[in-house]
Amino acid sequence: MIKHRSIRKMVLTLTAALLAFGAMAQHDNPKREFRGAWLHVIGQTQYQKMGTEECKQYISDQLDRLQSAGCNAVIFQVRPTADALYESELEPWSAWLTGARGKAPQPGWDPLQYTLEEAHKRGMEFHAWLNPYRVTSNSKEVLSSAHAANKEPHRFVKFNGQIFFDPAYQENRDFICDVVRDIVNRYDVDGIHIDDYFYPYPADGKRFNGDDASYAKLGHGMNRNEWRRHNVDLLIEQLHGTIKTEKDWVRFGVSPFGIWRNKKSDARGSNSNGLQNYDDLYADVLLWAEEGWIDYLAPQLYWTLDMKAAPSRHLAEWWDANVSPKVDIYIGQDTKRTMDNPDPGNNDRNELDTKVKLSRRLPNVKGNIWWHGYWVTDNYKGVADSLAMKYQSTIALPPAYGDGSKRPDRVQDLKVEHTPEGVFLTWQVPGDGGMQHSTDPIRFVVYEFFPGEDTESLEDPQTIIALTPYRRVRVGDCDSDELEGVTFAVTALDRMNRESAPVRVSL
Repeated sequence: MIKHRSIRKMVLTLTAALLAFGAMAQHDNPKREFRGAWLHVIGQTQYQKMGTEECKQYISDQLDRLQSAGCNAVIFQVRPTADALYESELEPWSAWLTGARGKAPQPGWDPLQYTLEEAHKRGMEFHAWLNPYRVTSNSKEVLSSAHAANKEPHRFVKFNGQIFFDPAYQENRDFICDVVRDIVNRYDVDGIHIDDYFYPYPADGKRFNGDDASYAKLGHGMNRNEWRRHNVDLLIEQLHGTIKTEKDWVRFGVSPFGIWRNKKSDARGSNSNGLQNYDDLYADVLLWAEEGWIDYLAPQLYWTLDMKAAPSRHLAEWWDANVSPKVDIYIGQDTKRTMDNPDPGNNDRNELDTKVKLSRRLPNVKGNIWWHGYWVTDNYKGVADSLAMKYQSTIALPPAYGDGSKRPDRVQDLKVEHTPEGVFLTWQVPGDGGMQHSTDPIRFVVYEFFPGEDTESLEDPQTIIALTPYRRVRVGDCDSDELEGVTFAVTALDRMNRESAPVRVSL
């Protein structure tokens, strides 16, 4: 992403004018913020209707639109129902891609690899999104006779017309971890992301009740609810270990339902009155954060600010106050509901302004994820315009994590090249190639300072003009006089988004 020079010069000019009248222009966009978007495949039919090249073009267009809206991460669904949107020897091709489970795309391609590469080209993170337990999405799906659900039915449970892996069985946990290990080992993903489906959601007013056999065999007299939570805890802990053993820089994130527990169930709970992760899905997400088994939480706060049963305003504050600071929080925002509902308290026709500003006010909240990304790319009620022009108008670096005492080496041989195509910055990195390490420089940040600006400070996000994986960036026209007196700084980001010291060059 390259930020346009003339826009910032205009902003600086206006700022100077305002200062002359004793006013200060406020720039609230932070330098670091997770700005993600979920792109789901389940329930979508467009991929099945398109050929390979059409799918590729569609995905590239979606990423272009997300980038234009200021997003720096995509969470792409690669395993919706124990299937694969990538080359896999463990699970069949997804029907959500080709129209039939097990049917390979023709001509062949790998959507995970393609989307990952396209995201990285744009300087965006790629998080592979999996549903761990779901095998079928409705009662009409027919699995092949070779599927484990037909060969080893004791390992699976049925509820509300769907089939799920039974969380009680170690062989199921091992298999799910094998799937994740395969992805992390073969693909250069930045994160592994699982959603809110653990034990099945209640249906028709009834909680899940399909595990009598496994409880009788494996419950060993434990309280059944505690036993179920323990089963899910074991998977989360094992997934964390699997990921970190393969590549310690790959982040593990969970996007839970937006209520942990209601206060009427637990004094620690939130002022809400809805379904509960802990009691209804058997997911103790606070424990996972405290134990360090996850790197980030993205609670799905899909409600309006002041909805009586589940006020997202209060719930955002609750998650901020109750999740271990070991873990980043990114708020899952319902894009459509946010844009559909007015905010009288802010004298606004939608809730976008309040929700974004609230997320930035809370100390442990490090960003937002937009559900779903297609509403952003469709610019529903102008949401992409608002993000691009105001709330995500500057380029943001994703939050850094890991050992803060480590960071990548600075770039080398920073030069200015004048060519017939324009003026370019070029640079090199030390130790290029070889085995992957957490401190590998994988993206680069380009800062631009006009004459009179503080070239020593890298804290103003408005000075960032590019976040790129490349080592060559166009910064001006070949005959441009706008670069006279301009200073550029270039830093490297490693796989944990830690930033190197800068190298500067002036024109």
